[in-house]
Amino acid sequence: METKILDGKQTAQELREEMRLEVLRLKEAHNLVPGLAVVLVGEDPASVSYVTGKRKACEKTGIYSREENHPETMQERDLLALIGELNADPSIHGILVQLPLPSHIDEKKVLYAINPDKDVDGFHPFNVGKMMIGEDTFLPCTPHGIQQILVRNGIEIASKHVVIVGRSNIVGKPLAMMLLQKQDNANATVTVCHTRTKDIGHFTTQADIVIAAAGRPNTVTADMISEGAVVVDVGVNRVNDASKPKGYRLVGDTDFNSIMGKAAAITPVPGGVGPMTITMLLHNTIKSAKRFKSI
Repeated sequence: METKILDGKQTAQELREEMRLEVLRLKEAHNLVPGLAVVLVGEDPASVSYVTGKRKACEKTGIYSREENHPETMQERDLLALIGELNADPSIHGILVQLPLPSHIDEKKVLYAINPDKDVDGFHPFNVGKMMIGEDTFLPCTPHGIQQILVRNGIEIASKHVVIVGRSNIVGKPLAMMLLQKQDNANATVTVCHTRTKDIGHFTTQADIVIAAAGRPNTVTADMISEGAVVVDVGVNRVNDASKPKGYRLVGDTDFNSIMGKAAAITPVPGGVGPMTITMLLHNTIKSAKRFKSI
């Protein structure tokens, strides 16, 4: 069987071009420029890289980007005060606090301080609750990106059995809720597996769509999927590789090479789900700006 590669870069580019045109229209028709504030505390290399990627994506899409870079010694009260300022700033429609935060800062307290109307990460309990009951809200970026990869590649979700391996608050749980909804691009039967699941392969071999979000290499292998299944790999793991200049390479949560030829389609790592996460962050920022103007 020829396995289709679900190219997240290509899908993200298509979506971002649509968004660029939408931002242009908002500016011309409504004098509205969507604004995103990204708050970074400390200099974690991965976080700095993510923030740089978000800034570049905003620039290419025409979204106003405001970066708030602060030292690791920033106090929690000062960060909360900054969140309050951004909540009140009419030019800012989305607020993202880059995680992880330094250990002396309560992440939950900071995330809960963000105005739910500017919670473009979709992590605030208010928005999580709305998502749970199927109301219109900001969808978490990675789960929404996964959904869009499937939809944009013509993969039917309705009536399919989706097995998600992983139950994190960032991917597994919200994705399960999204795909269960009685809505377009959902209506799936969803099974969630995790570290306490006995014989994960028993469930994944029954799946039409397998989503690997466990955070561990080779969690899903070829013998764990059925012929013709669709596989979405959410994992990003570093494994040692002396042949690479950096001494490592990035792999997902699946045994990609063995699954090729058995699955109908699979996302690569890198270049699969990753590019979609920032793309859906841009989507939520535009959505928030339109709400602000009641468009």
